[in-house]
Amino acid sequence: MSTTKMVEIDRLAKKFGGENAVRGVNLAVSPGEFVTLLGPSGCGKSTTLRCIAGLERPDGGDIRIDGETVTSAERRIHLNPEDRNIGMVFQSYAVWPHMTVFENVAYGLRVRRAPSAVIKDRTTRALDLVGLVHLADRYATKLSGGQRQRVALARAIVYEPKVVLFDEPLSNLDAKLREQMRIELVRLQKEIGITSIYVTHDQSEALVMSDRVVVMNKGTIQQIGDPQTIYAHPVNAFVANFIGVANLMDGTLVSRSGEFCEVEIPLGEGRAPLRLRAIGGGAAKGSSLRLSVRPEDIAVHLAAPHASSTENAFQAEVIDTVYLGNFLECRARVGCYELAVQIDHFEQLSRGRTIHLSFRPEHGLCLADAGDTA
Repeated sequence: MSTTKMVEIDRLAKKFGGENAVRGVNLAVSPGEFVTLLGPSGCGKSTTLRCIAGLERPDGGDIRIDGETVTSAERRIHLNPEDRNIGMVFQSYAVWPHMTVFENVAYGLRVRRAPSAVIKDRTTRALDLVGLVHLADRYATKLSGGQRQRVALARAIVYEPKVVLFDEPLSNLDAKLREQMRIELVRLQKEIGITSIYVTHDQSEALVMSDRVVVMNKGTIQQIGDPQTIYAHPVNAFVANFIGVANLMDGTLVSRSGEFCEVEIPLGEGRAPLRLRAIGGGAAKGSSLRLSVRPEDIAVHLAAPHASSTENAFQAEVIDTVYLGNFLECRARVGCYELAVQIDHFEQLSRGRTIHLSFRPEHGLCLADAGDTA
C-alpha cells in the first residue's frame, strides 16, 4: 500500500444541537484503498462521510483530499462538494426518472462542460464497467433496483473522481441482490483502482468488501483494522459484540503469563477457572475483565470431558435450539449467563438437558474494557 494518503482526517468534530455526532476522529486512507465506516445507527459514520463530501461543515478538525485541504474549521476553509473531485453513491440512488440511463450517467460531465466526444467515450466506458451499455437508451423508471444502483455507480465514476463515497448504497436491495452487488462493487473498485470510503451498519458487508474496517460508536473510532483482525482480535467488548456474535462474560484476573490470562468467572455458587488470550495490558491481579468467545469456537460434550485433555470446560443446561440451515444455534445456561453455541444441524439437544462446553484458550479473549459503550 502506498505511503501517500488520498484522504486524511484530523481531529474531526461535529455537533448537532449540542450533541456530539463526531468526536476527534482521525483517519488516513491510501490511494486505491477500500475503507468501510461501520457501526450502529447514530455512531457518526454517515456524518463523517458527509463531512468528507462537504455536505456538512465540521465544528473542528481538518480534511485533506490528495494533499489539498478541503475543510479546516480553524482556518475557515470549506470547499463545496463539486470542488472536491469526489463521487457519491447514495442509499436512495438519486437517479433521475425523466432521463435515459446514458443521460443520467453523462450528467456530471455535461455540468463540467466536457466536449461531446469525451462525454460519449467516458459515459460508454462507465456503462460498460457496470454492465449497462445495452440499456443506455432506457429510461430509469424501467430499471430494476439493482440496475438503478449500477446507474448511480456509473454516474459517480464517469468523471474519474479521486475518491468515491458510498452511503449505505445496498440497503434498499433484497438479500440475494445485495450479496451479488457486494461482489460486483469490489470487482469494479479493484478494476479501476479508485479510492473508496463506504458506510454501512451491515457487518457482513464490511467484512466481505473492505481492505480495512473502521468500527465506530458514539462518535468515536473504536478500532481500525483489516476484516480478519477486527473479527479475531477485537480491542474491546463493543467491537467483539458488534462484529459477528460474541458471548460476553465478566471475570476476575487471577494471573497473567505471556499472552494468556488466568481468569475466574462466577458459575452459580462456585467459580470456574479459565485461560484466555489477553488483549491489551496493565490490568492488575483482582481486576474485573470482560471475556469473549465466539459461538463457533465452543465445543459441546454430551458427557463431562477429561480434565487432563480439555481446557476451559464447564457444565451447562440447554435452554433451546434454533435451526439455521447449515447449523443449529444452541442457547445454553452457564451460571448467570446464556451462551450461544453452534452445533451440527443433525444433533438433537432437548431443552433442560445437561451438557458440557469447552473452548481452547487461543479462541477466548480477555478484554481490558467494554469500549465506548456508555
